[in-house]
Amino acid sequence: MTDVQGRTAFITGGANGIGLGIARSFARAGAKLALADVDAAALARAKAELRGMTPVETYQLDVRDRDAYASTAEAVERSLGPVSLLFNNAGVAGGTSAGKLTYESWDWYIGVNLNGVINGIQTFLPRMIERGEGGHIVNTASGAGLVATTSGVLYTTAKFGVVGMSEALNLDLAAAGVGVSVLCPGPVATDIIQRSAAAAPTTGTPLADEERRQGAERIAEAIEYLNQGVSIDDVGEMVLKAVRDNALYVHTDRSAAKLIQVRTKALLDAMPD
Repeated sequence: MTDVQGRTAFITGGANGIGLGIARSFARAGAKLALADVDAAALARAKAELRGMTPVETYQLDVRDRDAYASTAEAVERSLGPVSLLFNNAGVAGGTSAGKLTYESWDWYIGVNLNGVINGIQTFLPRMIERGEGGHIVNTASGAGLVATTSGVLYTTAKFGVVGMSEALNLDLAAAGVGVSVLCPGPVATDIIQRSAAAAPTTGTPLADEERRQGAERIAEAIEYLNQGVSIDDVGEMVLKAVRDNALYVHTDRSAAKLIQVRTKALLDAMPD
């Protein structure tokens, strides 16, 4: 697909961070916007900012809730027309060490970061295929979906799933005229760490003072790392170009390149002659 003018874009996590950057770029390119987010105040701000450029509707949505997703899809298409640009972008960051994982933390992180993407695809993809008018899906993963880093077990598990799903969808959907891109950002200047920490489930086990101090240090380091990254508006333009070019992979920088090279070599070296 090269032309996004007049198409309807559904963007989860669309009121904050990368999702807002994508919304701005596609608004300038002439797409109609349906923004979904759990943050009602941010949705109001995003609508106020963007409605002068293009039609915008906003929806408060938890991407884990399949029934709410289905009803939101109906409302979007009644208001703005068929969704043919789908951005499964909502996500949370952070987590805890492997020894302190709980079923609750697994359910929350995987529920948002992986099942939320699945729910978006299962909600909108059959509609795209049935209409036969093409479309494009962008799934937000991470550099941590290509190689294990210090991002933690929860985040890495979900993001590897998103990358694999996107690659498989790309193979499967070519004949249907639906393009697929997977966004694998490095550091991007957003407040995802703070928002995720505020929303994350608690473990139920009080932390010792030293554990609490170490956790606060890790959060501060992560925030500083992201603040040195590219802007959300730059990422939005990268995503717009990927949709126009039908590019599978979207990288925001080369920060994971060396780690990917090391991982790839290890995989190949482990294969029998």
